[in-house]
Amino acid sequence: MAAEHELTPTSYIGHHLSFLQHPVAEGSFWTLNVDSLVTAVLLGVVGLGFLWWVVRGATSGVPGKRQAFVEILCEFVDRQARDIFQGDRKFIAPVALTVGLWALLMNAMDFLPVDIMAWITHFFAPHGFRIVPTADVNTTFALALSVWVLMIYFSIAVKGLGGWVHELFCTPFGVRPLWASPLLALFNLLFNLVEYISKPLSHSLRLFGNMYAGEIIFLLLWMMAGAGLAGTLFAVPLGLVWAIFHVLIVLLQAYIFMMLTIVYISMAHASH
Repeated sequence: MAAEHELTPTSYIGHHLSFLQHPVAEGSFWTLNVDSLVTAVLLGVVGLGFLWWVVRGATSGVPGKRQAFVEILCEFVDRQARDIFQGDRKFIAPVALTVGLWALLMNAMDFLPVDIMAWITHFFAPHGFRIVPTADVNTTFALALSVWVLMIYFSIAVKGLGGWVHELFCTPFGVRPLWASPLLALFNLLFNLVEYISKPLSHSLRLFGNMYAGEIIFLLLWMMAGAGLAGTLFAVPLGLVWAIFHVLIVLLQAYIFMMLTIVYISMAHASH
């Protein structure tokens, strides 16, 4: 029995990478990662609550510190949207701000000490509870699919259904000469399908890959610290350096996800 409960590197990492799952139906395909869903929703509420708190206390005079911070953040996002998208930004800028702030909050959960959080969540999730939603590919893919749906919606809204279908079959190679039009239309469709499929994949996997890799590196460093005094002497400075570097990763990946959201929706408005 003692051998079964002995902590090994594999079991340590495996425990921290285990989801709190709930099957929806028979089999393992329709399974909810409850931890990712709950944490993402709570962080979304926190983000919206923070913005509501700031707006509620906003004044037309000299802004306070929190109002000034949010105004700088909103102006920054609006400036990024203006540099890329030349049309009406009443929708795209708030969407970009929402997506970027939400991704930032979810990424920032990686700063919490993994073993302390595992001890807290052990009371209601003894087999694992992952608190970094963006280290779950289901979360990042759901976000990317939401942007993808918006991209298709705006493509149809701006160009019309006929114009969108025409773009699928007639760009970028055209359909002339007439004798080659069926083959060219097929090439155009395949080319556009590759583009449409690759966008949500690259959008989601970039964020997931970086956050998952950061999670693994933290676990490896803490595992090294448990190997004795020598391991601790190496792990502590390395962990500090990686934590500082990870701040940049957390900020950068949220920024990239936000910017790609603006770019993809902006591309949907463009005519080829």
